[in-house]
Amino acid sequence: MKAIYPVLPSWLIEKRTDFNRGVKNLERLGFKVLNRRFFARLPSVAQKVRQIHFAFRHPRAEIILAQRGGYSSMKLLPHLDFGLIRRNPKTFAGFSDLSCLLNAIYERTGLVTLHAPMLATFARPERFTARSFLNAVNGFPQKDLFAGAPVRVYRRGVARGVLKGGNLATLSALIGTEWEVDTAGSVLFLEDVGEKLYRIDRYLTQWILAGKLEKVRGLILGDFEGLENREVYRILSSQMKISFPVVHSPYIGHGKHKMTLPVGAAVKLDASRKSLELR
Repeated sequence: MKAIYPVLPSWLIEKRTDFNRGVKNLERLGFKVLNRRFFARLPSVAQKVRQIHFAFRHPRAEIILAQRGGYSSMKLLPHLDFGLIRRNPKTFAGFSDLSCLLNAIYERTGLVTLHAPMLATFARPERFTARSFLNAVNGFPQKDLFAGAPVRVYRRGVARGVLKGGNLATLSALIGTEWEVDTAGSVLFLEDVGEKLYRIDRYLTQWILAGKLEKVRGLILGDFEGLENREVYRILSSQMKISFPVVHSPYIGHGKHKMTLPVGAAVKLDASRKSLELR
């Protein structure tokens, strides 16, 4: 039985019933939930940082799971003790606003993190979501991360690299700072929610102008809720020569089906086979 320590780096779960349901469903999946504190008020940045440090020091915690996303995780970055995190290795998991922490923790400690469903997600988990998460926390016995997920191919090819990425808006906000993601040699995945096409265009154009896609080895477009995914791909293909494989899977993002992806893991993207395999 793996032990999960929920933390609140981002925004609140608004309903206590959703919090309790998430805890109960994690227990039904076989996890021990160590921290059952429900926050009615948003903690300060300092309180959030102390909570994360405590979770990494906790002798029984194995997985540190964000309660939910939202915004404000990036405020924690200059205050986190990455040496402490490195000395107390745990699996840090979350998605959306947590993308900034997932990539920063990997790049500064070498610890693989999980772009994964959060406590709020487990209030009403879909079967695929639970299965993919369990596969991840149990060491990926299923090596093909795309197994059971729909995949569309935009450009064929094979790419090997380090898996990085997450929420487009969140990661775009880090460009030009010391916390921006190093995309060189990566298989990059991006997703977003609640954004109009012109804003996605602006974000992706910023990535192009900043040279963030020049040394990418492969690209996975996740779900861009409410948008036609091919239009997202056209934003890229109309501005740059794409020489790497590009695929789309709607199971990466804010939809009800959520794929768990290991940020920092070595992977092989084979667009022709529609597979993403751990190496």
